[in-house]
Amino acid sequence: MTYAAGAIGAAPLAGQALQRFFERDAIAVARDLLGCHLNVGDVGGRITETEAYFPDDEASHSFRGPTQRNGAMFGRPGNVYIYRIYGMYWCLNFVCTTGSAVLIRAIEPAAGITTMTERRGSDVLTQLCSGPGKLCQALGIDLSLNDRLLDRPPFSITPSAPIEIVAGKRIGITKNAEAPWRFGISGSRYLSRPFR
Repeated sequence: MTYAAGAIGAAPLAGQALQRFFERDAIAVARDLLGCHLNVGDVGGRITETEAYFPDDEASHSFRGPTQRNGAMFGRPGNVYIYRIYGMYWCLNFVCTTGSAVLIRAIEPAAGITTMTERRGSDVLTQLCSGPGKLCQALGIDLSLNDRLLDRPPFSITPSAPIEIVAGKRIGITKNAEAPWRFGISGSRYLSRPFR
């Protein structure tokens, strides 16, 4: 069943509404996050690309159970899980049911664009947040924001009406790489990589 995100209205998700939105299958959440507006303080934009991960998924950080590093993945629905890849880039994830999460791969910048361009050292709008690492740099996300709910500062997330989406294989993984659990807004120019 598709979640009618637009039925919630324009108010940011908070409390029970936040929990209801995220306490579902990660694929449903990944699809419904597309079009939602994510803000981190005074910067943010529309989510354009996501990927779903599950606890029985070998590509997921939760596959081997809770650890000090992945503990936030076992938190409440709507919890933020942040980790570092390649020793240099942060990645932003939102927890769904226990041990499952959605990676936020790209957004379309809408607020605080000057701040984002300064942080990224680039003024090419389509490249500001076109990948998990770029997105976190532009939004000022690092490990200090790990393990907190999306209705707590500096985060806020506002739902979107349902939109047309595309799906494909996830990117940058070797295990369970064939799973078609990467989702994007159809026709968007603000993606980490085009859908084929």
